[in-house]
Amino acid sequence: YNPFITVNCGVLTEQLLECDLFGHEKDAITGLHFKRRGKLETVSGGTLFLDEIAAITPKMQFQLLKVLESKQFQRIGSTEEIPADFRLIAATNEPLEELMKKGIFREDLYYKLNVFSIIIPPLRERIEDIPVLANHFLIKFTESMKKRKKGFSQSAMDFLMNYEWPGNIRERENAVERAVVVNKSEIIEVEDLPFRISSQNYY
Repeated sequence: YNPFITVNCGVLTEQLLECDLFGHEKDAITGLHFKRRGKLETVSGGTLFLDEIAAITPKMQFQLLKVLESKQFQRIGSTEEIPADFRLIAATNEPLEELMKKGIFREDLYYKLNVFSIIIPPLRERIEDIPVLANHFLIKFTESMKKRKKGFSQSAMDFLMNYEWPGNIRERENAVERAVVVNKSEIIEVEDLPFRISSQNYY
């Protein structure tokens, strides 16, 4: 079993991200009276996926670079070197090249990460994927909420196909979740979609 661990860097403060990745010793941080293993330790032999990598601070950029170069790290409050054995995948919706030129993102970390790049076009450029994703999220949320839904009406699907989706897949997921919550029948209709979406004109 090789673990696959995801960390959303965009929703964590610098201190929380540092604790989450590196772990800490007992009382190394005020109020934390216990020892904790970080994601870098628990992912050993597996894959670590850092989402929204562009959001990490200069301090965290340096620490991550150090781990990638030395292949070891220390828990917060410890001097013990722990081996770092994992595959790293990073994702961002911001162009790291531009952030690097502005001095916001470290050049050395950028090149360390950019061994192999996959550019995923925005959802509006992959219209053929929209029905597949919509039905995937519909199944996901109907099962988790224990609701019975057969699918989308033609008008609702037409609307989803024509919407620009500035928030990409996350916006699509949230829209379907909301529709499952408010829908009163077995078929998702246009009016079940979020107000900001359903107020947009479509053809």
